[in-house]
Amino acid sequence: MHLIDDAPFPATMDYADSILDLVGDTPLVRLRRVTRDLGPIDRQPLLLAKLEMLNPGGSVKDRIALRMIEAAERERRLLPGGTIVEPTSGNTGVGLAIVAALKGYRCVFVMADKQSEEKRALLRAYGADVVVCPTDVPPDSPDSYYRTSERLVSEIPGAFMPGQYWNLENPRAHEATTGPEIWRQTGGRITHLVAGAGTGGTITGSARYLRSRCPDLVVVGADTEGSVYSGDTPRAYLTEGVGEDFIPDTIDLSVVDRWMRVSDGAAFQAARAITRTEGILAGESSGTALVAALTVVRELVESGGGAGKVVVVILPDTGRNYLSKLYNDEWMRDHGMLEPVEPTRVAIGCGRKRGPA
Repeated sequence: MHLIDDAPFPATMDYADSILDLVGDTPLVRLRRVTRDLGPIDRQPLLLAKLEMLNPGGSVKDRIALRMIEAAERERRLLPGGTIVEPTSGNTGVGLAIVAALKGYRCVFVMADKQSEEKRALLRAYGADVVVCPTDVPPDSPDSYYRTSERLVSEIPGAFMPGQYWNLENPRAHEATTGPEIWRQTGGRITHLVAGAGTGGTITGSARYLRSRCPDLVVVGADTEGSVYSGDTPRAYLTEGVGEDFIPDTIDLSVVDRWMRVSDGAAFQAARAITRTEGILAGESSGTALVAALTVVRELVESGGGAGKVVVVILPDTGRNYLSKLYNDEWMRDHGMLEPVEPTRVAIGCGRKRGPA
């Protein structure tokens, strides 16, 4: 029972004690419209999307942020009044900023310059300081966001870096929460798990738990072009929050049965499609995962083995952070992902005189 001014409220009241209590337990929703062209419905598997954008901070990263900070507090690596420093594509930063707001920590986040301005503004809205670094530099460059973060930790008294790329609380968070939730929500009938990989914590932790319950589970990793996970040569790409140019400590490659490489264009088009057909405002990495999931569905239909299968795709974040990019038609055209618009002549003011001179 919660008390305010020493006056008890009825036990029948239903509310969370803080926003942190609302992390996790995200729902599954069936996707029907994006699969319409993939074959007869009775030959399709059940395609379910786990909506991680419904976490308080709008992404799957809320789960790891809370777990990493609580572990650091238990181990006395983060003390009252300390500063959280983290290299992030934005979503982990938001999760950490929410935790910090309730626990009284200062935050400094280091981001690559390809990340959307919405993400930077969101972090600042929570009171965080944001440092922007160039994208197109090697991870060991002193200008990279990894090395810049390390330097800031050494310079700021009481600073602590959760280190989502090496902190094993990252995959453990998903092994403890995301995987069990999917198992419960599907009644143990999941046959295929599709997820993208940035740090790799989501796919690693979720797959570990689910495979402990279902050894025949097929795990498909969605990767972006220019990322090493699917064996590509590291190079710049536009999709945020997925792919890497090195192998973090937080990913267990052995849990992934198959990698699917997805282009920026395909990911962005898929995100826009699910928004406009299913009403799910999806981010860029969600588009990457969706492309891989639809490929799985198509292959199952074509092989005749789709009926009775259950495919779960994890959609990691919301599209609200990408309104200036993914959902900006002009930006999409500038980057070759939408057809250019033919110029039109306005009827008024095209050079004809409309009255006496």
